[in-house]
Amino acid sequence: MNMPCRIGIIGGGQLGRMLAMAAKQMGHHVTVLDPVPHSPAGQVADRQIVAGFAHAPSLRELVENSDVVTYEFEHVDAGALHALEAEGHVIRPSAATLLWIQDKLVQKTRLRNHGVDVPDFMEVLGKRDLEEGARRFGYPFVLKRRHGGYDGKGFWVIRHEEELEALGALADGTSMLAERYVDYACELSVMVACSSEGDAVMYPVSQNVHEEGILRLSIVPANVGADVEARVRSLCRRVIGTLSDVGVFCVELFLTTDGQVLVNEIAPRPHNSGHYTIEACATSQYEQLVRVMTGCAPGSATLRSACAMSNLLGPADVAGPYRVEGLQTLLCEADVHVHLYGKAFAAHRKKLGHVTVLDANAERAAVRCMAAARDIRFVPDAHAPAHESAGPIHRKETGR
Repeated sequence: MNMPCRIGIIGGGQLGRMLAMAAKQMGHHVTVLDPVPHSPAGQVADRQIVAGFAHAPSLRELVENSDVVTYEFEHVDAGALHALEAEGHVIRPSAATLLWIQDKLVQKTRLRNHGVDVPDFMEVLGKRDLEEGARRFGYPFVLKRRHGGYDGKGFWVIRHEEELEALGALADGTSMLAERYVDYACELSVMVACSSEGDAVMYPVSQNVHEEGILRLSIVPANVGADVEARVRSLCRRVIGTLSDVGVFCVELFLTTDGQVLVNEIAPRPHNSGHYTIEACATSQYEQLVRVMTGCAPGSATLRSACAMSNLLGPADVAGPYRVEGLQTLLCEADVHVHLYGKAFAAHRKKLGHVTVLDANAERAAVRCMAAARDIRFVPDAHAPAHESAGPIHRKETGR
């Protein structure tokens, strides 16, 4: 591939923004496709195509004007991407990978068939299967949509028969996934970069804390023993064996209370639990994706410092234009790194930024990071324009 390249990004959110920034640092030309004008990624890219993700002419325009295309979230039309690949266009990760990862039932089945430990699961086609799930797994157990869930959406924990009855109508006529409820001690994740030469670079193990399905805090390195870390890495190597593709992938895992390590899901893209890599690692997950998708060798994933990262979420009492308070003190602190995404509107629990704190001690970094996140406040901005420039089109938030 000639350098510099023309890189296309499907999606203009925060992951696209940080990916575009890494690509521009390396001299590439970046085009973003997103329905919202002046999207977070569009603000830093060379060009933004303002159109919906399903608008075939705009998707074709992006692909035909790019040497390589990637996506910052997985809820895109894999079939359309597959057709464009068949014409010779380069999509990384491939549409074939995207297709099987998009379907949680297919993903879990594929992983299990490759010897990857996952929570016990079954397909649900209606209320009868849901009742069988209750008999098989006991209460509580988990019901998931096969497609499209994120940030706790499309996900239910069924704790008793009354809840099963309420969800029975939802399950009827829709293929879903039931899983055994995992009593976990902690949630973990590992970012992995895979190159076209077959090289795989694995980042440190991150320990993650979620609130209402949204990542609140990541601590690196994870506070797990050497034995658990070795088993996590071994399991991730098995996951890599199922991929055979180029890109950056997030492997999400559970460490159960009885010491098992299970794979929950794979994300075929950078992940918010990997934001810490920007300041804390030799090569960020974003630079890593730019490297491998353009045919370059992956960089080192060495951890330079223990750290913690917290997402900055919109408060319940702000819906619309906002301003940020509390930055001045934080900007005077060493090794506190604030990222704001340039989103025009705030909303409750919407990801508006993140903060990463480096420290010699990971637990101390976590305490400092949560304190820093509390110090940053999003408040209504009465002087901002009354209407977002996007008009009637609003992009859907995803679990990235």
